[in-house]
Amino acid sequence: MEPLSLHFLHEQAGAHFLDVNGREGVADYGDVDAEYRAAREAVALHDATYREALRITGEDRASFLHGMVTQEIKGLPAGAATYAAMITVKGSMVADARVLRREADLLLDVEPGMGAKVREFLEKFLISEDAELHDATGEQGVLRLLGPRTAELLGAALGSPFALLPQDATRAATLAGQEVLLVGATRLEPHGVDVRVPRAGLEAVWKSLEAAGAGLGLKRLGWRALEMLRVEAGEPRYGQDMVDTTIPLEANLAHAISYNKGCYIGQEVIARATFRGHMNRKLAGLLLGATEAAPGTELKKDGKKVGWVTSVVRSPRKGQHVALGYVHRDHLEPGTVLTVGEGPAEATVAALPLA
Repeated sequence: MEPLSLHFLHEQAGAHFLDVNGREGVADYGDVDAEYRAAREAVALHDATYREALRITGEDRASFLHGMVTQEIKGLPAGAATYAAMITVKGSMVADARVLRREADLLLDVEPGMGAKVREFLEKFLISEDAELHDATGEQGVLRLLGPRTAELLGAALGSPFALLPQDATRAATLAGQEVLLVGATRLEPHGVDVRVPRAGLEAVWKSLEAAGAGLGLKRLGWRALEMLRVEAGEPRYGQDMVDTTIPLEANLAHAISYNKGCYIGQEVIARATFRGHMNRKLAGLLLGATEAAPGTELKKDGKKVGWVTSVVRSPRKGQHVALGYVHRDHLEPGTVLTVGEGPAEATVAALPLA
């Protein structure tokens, strides 16, 4: 397991650790509910440096990646970010990524453990283009801020008022003497901002953000509380809710797809599915009450399998266990009651987001 760069700081704060697909993450700091509340009511700071990254350089980098992902890349201005999926010729997912276009390269921010897989996929199609792939995980780390007082914290840390960033909008800044990039990350929580920091400056920036949030109710946020927020927001995570048989439209990833760009790997499958107007199954919200179903548990209707559970958390907002899972299109109507496993436990289909 690859340790976090800031392991010693988290250890001093009483952190419990976990393995996130081969990379270390903080599970919690001893009070998951307090961490969750801070992200909902004040401000929370999460160490997401377990994520991996690739850089693409060369004159053809934009045109090459444009043909490899579902999203517009060639028209993306320098300094801008976007969310995209990589799919096979059959339309099933290889991975997802946040793509950042910089002056000299393209940066792909991917889930932990996905860097080698993404690189192998891209290199398979890299033939005569002037483009080169580099492992960039060791160059930067991501620190994530969530909560309604995020703008106050960043304003205090930067020394001037800070206006919140829309999803994927970026702003360069200097924090604790480090050149950082602030990126809007609002899908889990409406005020979210990711701070991309050079690895050598992580400790200084982390301490600076903690100091700026000291009077704002800041809490350190671990993986378990982050998962509560993610599932409540209805956001799928690759490796958990999306795998190598998932078609992006099944996982509600229409926002990761450009319908105006040129050809890309797997485009025909996406086009056919879009023209047809529906998928046979879609990711849905599920209310479980007191049931804590395991991922992979079947969902049934009248004894017939109609889906399965992918993520389960205890939702403070809903006061019960909630889940994400795939459900056949005939049973997606909110309020539909499904049997969990062999019963008698039940799940009620709910619209996303759940909270």
